[in-house]
Amino acid sequence: MSEAIIPEAGRAETVAVMELLRAVHDALDLPLPDITERDEREHQRLLANRAADARCVLAGVVQQDHDMEVAARLLRRWTADEPVTYTPWEDKGAPA
Repeated sequence: MSEAIIPEAGRAETVAVMELLRAVHDALDLPLPDITERDEREHQRLLANRAADARCVLAGVVQQDHDMEVAARLLRRWTADEPVTYTPWEDKGAPA
């Protein structure tokens, strides 16, 4: 099969869509928390906040025709402003 021919305008839009999808993925791709209640609560809080941020940005694009590249940059900035502060789970292997 041959590759689809995408006009330049379509190519730019495809790149913008991919950047927005990557920003959403990166915002929601959190490491699992350690087994303490504190770490689990912090993981849930951070995931809920980042999901709300992603929904907000996507609503702007879908409902109000916001620029996808600007939306991706905004979501990346919000994600960077709320880094992982809990202890991620580590697989220490099963006892021998």
